[in-house]
Amino acid sequence: MEGDASDSLVSIKNIERELICPACKELFTHPLILPCQHSICHKCVKELLLTLDDSFNEVGSDNSNQSSPRLRLSSPSMDKIDRISRPGWKRNSLTPKTTTFPCPGCEHNVDLGERGINGLFRNFTLETIVERYRQAARAATAIMCDLCKPPPQESTKSCMDCSASYCNECFKIYHPWGTVKAQHEYVGPTTNFRPKVLMCPEHETERINMYCELCRRPVCHLCKLGGNHSNHHVTTMSTAYKTLKEKLSKDIDYLIGKEGQVKSQISELNLLMKETECNGERAKEEAITHFEKLFEILEERKSSVLRAIDASKKLRLDKFQTQVEEYQGLLENNGLVGYAQEVLKETDQSCFVQTAKQLHLRIHKATESLKSFRPAAQTSFEDYVVNASKQTELLGELSFFSSGIDVPEINEDQSKVYNNALINWHHPEKDKADSYVLEYRKINKDEEMMPWNEIEVCGTSKVVSDLEENCHYAFRVRAYKGSICSPCSRELILHTPPAPVFSFLFDEKCGYNNEHLLLNLKRDRVESRAGFNILLAAERIQVGYYTSLDYIIGDIGITKGKHFWAFRVEPYSYLVKVGVASSDKLQEWLHSPRDAVSPRYEQDSGHDSGSEDACFDSSQPFTLVTVGMKKFFIPKSPTSNEPENRVLPMPTSIGIFLDYDKGRVSFYDMDHMKCLYERQVDCSHTMYPAFALMGSGGIQLEEPITAKYLDYHEDM
Repeated sequence: MEGDASDSLVSIKNIERELICPACKELFTHPLILPCQHSICHKCVKELLLTLDDSFNEVGSDNSNQSSPRLRLSSPSMDKIDRISRPGWKRNSLTPKTTTFPCPGCEHNVDLGERGINGLFRNFTLETIVERYRQAARAATAIMCDLCKPPPQESTKSCMDCSASYCNECFKIYHPWGTVKAQHEYVGPTTNFRPKVLMCPEHETERINMYCELCRRPVCHLCKLGGNHSNHHVTTMSTAYKTLKEKLSKDIDYLIGKEGQVKSQISELNLLMKETECNGERAKEEAITHFEKLFEILEERKSSVLRAIDASKKLRLDKFQTQVEEYQGLLENNGLVGYAQEVLKETDQSCFVQTAKQLHLRIHKATESLKSFRPAAQTSFEDYVVNASKQTELLGELSFFSSGIDVPEINEDQSKVYNNALINWHHPEKDKADSYVLEYRKINKDEEMMPWNEIEVCGTSKVVSDLEENCHYAFRVRAYKGSICSPCSRELILHTPPAPVFSFLFDEKCGYNNEHLLLNLKRDRVESRAGFNILLAAERIQVGYYTSLDYIIGDIGITKGKHFWAFRVEPYSYLVKVGVASSDKLQEWLHSPRDAVSPRYEQDSGHDSGSEDACFDSSQPFTLVTVGMKKFFIPKSPTSNEPENRVLPMPTSIGIFLDYDKGRVSFYDMDHMKCLYERQVDCSHTMYPAFALMGSGGIQLEEPITAKYLDYHEDM
């Protein structure tokens, strides 16, 4: 393992690219191996987790540790609640929540599990190589003795047991012959001290002596006997070492033996790059030619249309001018009227008839023009409006020749938005497409068109992040085969949540009644078991026994900001209450004896005690909405008491938006991101997501949308 670098066929100075952390872009410092097998500096992992905590969970305590990288809130009132519900429970004993973050190397999400950073192996092999690289890079820079008095002497050896470097004199002093220290392992001067034996992160006192082929990581015998790897196929460390070393050596020999072929392929790739550049320029010129032809056609049509409009305008104006001149002549007929009046004074009948006949014809013509006034032409040009809708649609779909590639179709049922957007699509000719381009853009309220953002995708689904809150986004996709692409799919419009998604799990300690409630291992689903225990309790019905609500809350509290979370209530649920409650109110509820509470006096029993409705206009430290029997019940208000206005179909997924600073909580239909009900709530204390179940029922928290894990191939 400590082989001389000069014996390597590849110089140690030529591998710097492999020794750079993908996060900080510097040489690795205490690298850790992630589940995706990429390595990252210890400090970089911590910085990533802190960044995610600041982004997605603004509340928290400064008492976080490496095994629980999430910033958790630990309030005195919550401790009181836990002591009431579970005597003997110790502070800070909550199981840390699973932490997920994107790997800087492959950009796929990595789950650190409950142990967080403590569950990761340190990459000592990589650390040793980095140290050798540093020594080769600094060459003449000496490692000084750690024990010398100033000025220190240059060290000649390093003790792996003491994790220190010594000069000859100091080594003799601190490692005298005949003592235990004389048996210590020493090597040449180094700053990289690694343990002799690799210990298990989950069982710190156990040595690593096995290799899990499924998880591709070393494990100890306790991991195999009763841990997470009990059902996995494991092999001995010596077998794994031999197999992997043989395979790696074989691959290295193959690469070295193909050096000439690789150089030839590099030359071929360079030629292909030049050819691609020439073809690309030629394609651009052809595209410009096609668009110039379109511009010429449009200019020609534009000139033709404008000429037609001008000709029609001139003809109409000429008609109006002729009509104006005719009516101008009527004004000149005022003299005709005076002349006619003088003719009427003629008393000689023969003379009057001789003159009046012609005069009557002229006056009759003027009279008819006044009786039937009609404009000589129309002012509207509605017949000359250019209908370019079809052409606009065609131009909008203008693309490269599809060569028979079908248009992809976005699957609306499998596409959704939560903390991120998940877009799924179907392509009938999937095998003919090399890749896809997913386009998305924000739709403003004034319907202003924003530019499209593009993401190249190899599969038929993609997670889109960094979307703005409470906005509409349009998504569409097109398929590519080489440089040929299909037209774009029909657009899908999604509405993002009104606030950042608040990530939490159900708390299995505070108020959790394991006799009635069943919580899964991931703590994101709870079911109410209305079974044998309820039947036994029903024997006391003669003495006034009533079934009470079983409460369960989130494991993280809220003390500021805006937060949004979503969940699904199972359709078979009888009665479920969902909402928020303060730590003080939870303490009061959980302190009440469950078996003696009557629904007449229970705060949220749903009976006609009116506890929820009497204080509608005042701010309470809790708000719970009733869901059940496939219905969503709007609480009563002074303005609406009709049942038909208060009962809605139960949404597939329900969202809750809490604005802590403004003291307001809203309930949403997640399918349409529509607010169903909102009201004021007293947020003077820490607020928790609260749930209550009676009878059969189930609640499933919505899982945050993240990129899928890598599909690892078996290496052994």
